[in-house]
Amino acid sequence: MGEDPTLAARKGQLRKACLAAREGVGREARAAAATRLFARLCALRGKTIAGYLPIGSEADPRGAMRVLCADNRICVPVVTGRGAPLRFRDWTPGCAVAPGDFGVMVPTEGGWRMPDVVIVPLVGFDGRGNRLGYGGGFYDRTLAGLTDTLIVGFALDAQRLPDLPVEPTDVALPWIVTESGVFGTGDAV
Repeated sequence: MGEDPTLAARKGQLRKACLAAREGVGREARAAAATRLFARLCALRGKTIAGYLPIGSEADPRGAMRVLCADNRICVPVVTGRGAPLRFRDWTPGCAVAPGDFGVMVPTEGGWRMPDVVIVPLVGFDGRGNRLGYGGGFYDRTLAGLTDTLIVGFALDAQRLPDLPVEPTDVALPWIVTESGVFGTGDAV
């Protein structure tokens, strides 16, 4: 069963627009988003939290990850194969990293973890919690297989769209954090 070419083209156009908008976001808004992400998660203790190491102009969760690691175990996603869900490897500030698939930096050693919380990078999102990723489906496959896991999207307001086309394999997020607020329908942390 192939992807609808019209839908794929529409998502491609939206990706380009969202990536261009994200590029234009200034330092102050980015810092505010990171502060809001930490504020959303700061009460967590004893959890395994999957952050990510940003690429390009993605919203950067590393400041929150550094502080959260005092009371929690932090891990980051690793692509282990085409069509496979992501796996999560231990991360600590200053740990050795190397380029993995798609140019994403990944830890070179450390244990594999199952997260209690996953911070998800976004290319775009809408007010219903729908996310637009890069198109590889890695997060959708991963999130579909996680149960009892808090999922938190992390983005910048410039990436918000009025409405996103969705497919059956797309996983909506209960929370999305940006510099201006926390959007979602999920339960409180």
